[in-house]
Amino acid sequence: HLGRATARTLPVPLMNILNGGEHADNNVDMQEFMIAPAGADSFSEALRTGAEVFHTLASVLQDRDYSTAVGDEGGFAPDLGSNEEAVELILDAIEKAGYTAGSDVFVALDPAAAEMVEDEAYVFWKSDPDTERSSEDMVEYWAEWVDRYPILSIEDAMDEDDWDGWAMLTDAIGDEVQLVGDDLFVTNTKRLTRGVEEGCGNSILIKPNQIGTLTETLNAIETAHTHG
Repeated sequence: HLGRATARTLPVPLMNILNGGEHADNNVDMQEFMIAPAGADSFSEALRTGAEVFHTLASVLQDRDYSTAVGDEGGFAPDLGSNEEAVELILDAIEKAGYTAGSDVFVALDPAAAEMVEDEAYVFWKSDPDTERSSEDMVEYWAEWVDRYPILSIEDAMDEDDWDGWAMLTDAIGDEVQLVGDDLFVTNTKRLTRGVEEGCGNSILIKPNQIGTLTETLNAIETAHTHG
């Protein structure tokens, strides 16, 4: 189970509060913008924090005459001026809810970069469809975001088959943020082992439905534990 036999606390929850990408009918490219109440002393306090920030975000959006309709994952899905504005709105909501961004509550992202790829180039289809970005461009893009915002975690920041890009990203910001492989590893021991060997990512999202059996799921968990 979570944390094995010695576990006494639940992990910090990542709460999806703003949607874009394939999960929303808006002009935001990134699929999920989440909050991580890492400063909370307990799971129940973290849950309360998340609920308060979510409801405050609704007020922030209403004050700017933005839609409070939700996307496929339950987060708000307004049209925005830029992808960056999504993070800035969340930071505003954190502060207005009475918390401090970067100590009480952090930002987590799931850009779902695989949905942005065509012919080995990354394209922000909704906001900037005429510009192609290389793997190096994307690494620089995420490094700038991490430098600018209190980001704790980024999931699927690069395409699932862009192993070189993942390695570059991990080398650039892997010591600062959690880089989660979901589509990259798909709970598959072979892909995870390759990722470890090539320095791609520093954490894995475990989904039994991706691999098909509990045995293979447990093998992936054990492999992840073995490599820290």
